[in-house]
Amino acid sequence: MKKAIFIIIAVFAVAALKLHGQQGLSVGDKAPEFKAMADDGTVWDARDYLGKKYIVAYFYPAAMTGGCTKQACSYRDHMDKLLAEGVVVVGISGDKVENLRLFKQAENLNFSLLSDDRGEIAKAFGVPASEGGAIKRTVGGIEHELVRELTTKRWTFIIGKDGKILYKNDAVDAEKDTAEVLEFIKRDVHKY
Repeated sequence: MKKAIFIIIAVFAVAALKLHGQQGLSVGDKAPEFKAMADDGTVWDARDYLGKKYIVAYFYPAAMTGGCTKQACSYRDHMDKLLAEGVVVVGISGDKVENLRLFKQAENLNFSLLSDDRGEIAKAFGVPASEGGAIKRTVGGIEHELVRELTTKRWTFIIGKDGKILYKNDAVDAEKDTAEVLEFIKRDVHKY
């Protein structure tokens, strides 16, 4: 009986460790080097910015949905402040490139959006993902169906010039994300 209880506890301990390992990267960890197709059809590569800029990589569920639009527009509206702090912003979702192009056009976004339609970047960062979906939106008077392969959770990371994670938020409030990122950068980034 004691042996059976020990085995059950051991199984739960191993499961807990595996779940903990799925919590994603932590502050201080080396960020994955990633690249993906951007909204403009070019390949965006994080290595182009390492050593030069701080990278804000934010994962969002779906282009042209309520919270995601508020979050993206907030980054757009604060881009001058972010650029002044030496920051490059990139939004990452499971949307196809065409969806991202439409999202950028509709909201006049001034930063790159990356298509992670296979979830490889999300997985590398430990960002949970679930099944995709589809929505219909009108852009430029034309109705479009935006299909995405997967839906990621809303997480934000700041990657230092040395390639290490400086900041992680896995409980992002879409409307406050940009302000919290700017506050961290102004307050803490110079410590690194």
